[in-house]
Amino acid sequence: MYPNRILAGIACLLCCGLAHAAAVKDREGAVRGDKAAMENDARWIYNDVDRGFAEAKKAGKPLLVVLRCVPCLSCVGLDAEVLKEPALSPLLDQFVCVRLINANAIDLARFQFDYDLSFSTLFFNADGTLYGRYGSWVHQADPEARETIGYRRALEGALAVHRGYPGNREALAGKQGGPTPFKTAVEIPTLAAKYGRELNWGGNVVQSCVHCHQVGEAFRGYYREKGEAVPVERIYPMPASETIGLSLAPDKMAVVTAVEPGSVAAAAGFRAGDELVTLGGQPLISIADFSWVLHRASDPATLVANVKRGGKDVALTLTLPAGWRTKTDISKRVGTWSMRAMALGGLSVVELDAAARKQRGLAADTLALNVKGMGQNGKMAAAKKAGFLKDDVIVAVDGATTRATESELIGRLLTTRKLGETADVTVLRGNERVTLKLPMQ
Repeated sequence: MYPNRILAGIACLLCCGLAHAAAVKDREGAVRGDKAAMENDARWIYNDVDRGFAEAKKAGKPLLVVLRCVPCLSCVGLDAEVLKEPALSPLLDQFVCVRLINANAIDLARFQFDYDLSFSTLFFNADGTLYGRYGSWVHQADPEARETIGYRRALEGALAVHRGYPGNREALAGKQGGPTPFKTAVEIPTLAAKYGRELNWGGNVVQSCVHCHQVGEAFRGYYREKGEAVPVERIYPMPASETIGLSLAPDKMAVVTAVEPGSVAAAAGFRAGDELVTLGGQPLISIADFSWVLHRASDPATLVANVKRGGKDVALTLTLPAGWRTKTDISKRVGTWSMRAMALGGLSVVELDAAARKQRGLAADTLALNVKGMGQNGKMAAAKKAGFLKDDVIVAVDGATTRATESELIGRLLTTRKLGETADVTVLRGNERVTLKLPMQ
């Protein structure tokens, strides 16, 4: 339907690209091609949020802001469909639509979302009130995934929230972003030294672009350099519903497909088929909205969920125990690579399965993390330089042998050990136990 726009969109959307992810071959050409095709598009305001808010106020419409990383191939299928699918057009026509391809100057107090995704959408009122968020790990994992039913449901949900505004303003309070140490990404020290507010269209534009994932990485580096523990919400951002034992349908706003036996969600009484209407008092329009509530939850916490079940309204109480957030699996997040450098010296580790534990004589409740890979350059090579080898099995850290996943170990080290310190790590190498000094970076 829009062949040039689609191709350009696929290119444009990569500028916040994810490190360690597949990227287009000609990143510079992709970004420039996108600008040429999109900057005068009839629907999309290109890379100008302020204009978007002004247009939304003038038109009396809600504002839709897509943040898309152009040099990254993740979510390409979804993005192309958002640009061309006829079924979405009547819904998109009810919004003022903005497309952002870089995170350099976004207002960090307003734009708080899953920075590790290469396609995200935020829905606003013209006065700046946030209605909800959309992001998909299904599409992030599969560039060919093109299903837009979940996106359509989020659009419909945002429009419903808009129709209820400002009467529902109180219920939306928890959706708003919180205070941040810096107003924009380029004010964070590690980014301020390399990037400006504007893209360098007269030079290498890709090198001038702050990628979305760099925002999260820069915040973690900021706390690290100050000698402070990295906040747990920066280590485990936007926890997935699976963290508490819920699986949610990707083609719905927030509908339960499965409940893990013995989980926090099971204890709360969730059932497959439950349609989540609100969580913690916030109306949900997507799975990302569910993750946002968890992201802002305390530790421990109690959240009330209102669900529709068999045509009836049911209230469930979700009790999150102390340490619940550490159960979040961050192993596949692009932002975790920099945390592997900070806490693990560039090691990538995975738990031994039951058979491998038995073969090595390791109990089921003890630490057993197999070194499946390690960095070879810079900070990612610190563990290699310290003497670690591929296929070492980590069995103790500072004497602690409690079972932990890679995600849990990273969090433990980032919250208890400071930059410049070392951790005593015992590894099983063959039949020998070797203790090494792992530098904290």
